[in-house]
Amino acid sequence: MKHEPPRTVADCAPLVFPAIMLIVFFVVPFSTMIAVSFFQRQQGGFYTPDFVFDNYARFVSAFFAGVLGFSLMLAVTVAIACVVIAVPFTYLLTQTSRRVQVVWLVCLLSVLSLSEVITGFAWSILFSRTAGITNLLAAAGLMAEPRALLPGFGAVLTAMVYQALPYTILVLYPALVRLDPTLLEAARTLGASPARGFLGIIVPALRNTIVATLVMVFVFALGCYLLPQILGRPQHWTLSVLITDQAIYQSNMPFAAAMAVFLVLISLALVGLTLLIGGRKEATI
Repeated sequence: MKHEPPRTVADCAPLVFPAIMLIVFFVVPFSTMIAVSFFQRQQGGFYTPDFVFDNYARFVSAFFAGVLGFSLMLAVTVAIACVVIAVPFTYLLTQTSRRVQVVWLVCLLSVLSLSEVITGFAWSILFSRTAGITNLLAAAGLMAEPRALLPGFGAVLTAMVYQALPYTILVLYPALVRLDPTLLEAARTLGASPARGFLGIIVPALRNTIVATLVMVFVFALGCYLLPQILGRPQHWTLSVLITDQAIYQSNMPFAAAMAVFLVLISLALVGLTLLIGGRKEATI
């Protein structure tokens, strides 16, 4: 279909409300945050309007660079784990009856209704030594005695994957429902195994959807705050935890704003790169 460019002012009217919402809820707060990131911090937690680069210079130190690297690594790991689990699960879900699909979707939506606080403390109980899952493993003879599984990187990763997995499934579900079921049947007819047909037909057909899902989960995990703090050690804290620490407990709002600006720019750059790659692929088709 060919999209006609707007010819009159009335043709642009539907864009007015989204533009206002974008300006009010993104442009203005983000511009304010950028301005504060250049302010000068004073003694006692106060700061004065200025134009200094000290906050950004402190952010590129070895410690905060390490925190940024860990945050990016954790977000990438969560995104890949969610997609690897969600793609086959969602495909198998679409092969079931409509009633079963509705039940599963309701269960996923119920998981999304839980706050991050409830999720974090629920997993802290499951990973604890006194009332955790290791008690069942010890009772079954798989472990000598119960032990705590937190704090640790595994606990943080598991909880973040649990929290992001429903979003991943719900994003992949519409694309898999619309997928032509005869594609896999044709591959099976030509002698392909179910696994080879799935990896060679289904996954490439969902390439753009999978990339978009990876970006969505990555951005979601990059801003995770409570789960690393509840389930991890200080070395497992993400950049979002340090931003809150600097803003609230250290009363260093300019430095917190500088870190937040850097975090937002990384997310926007990744989204823009994905859109650019997707646009080039569509242009070559």
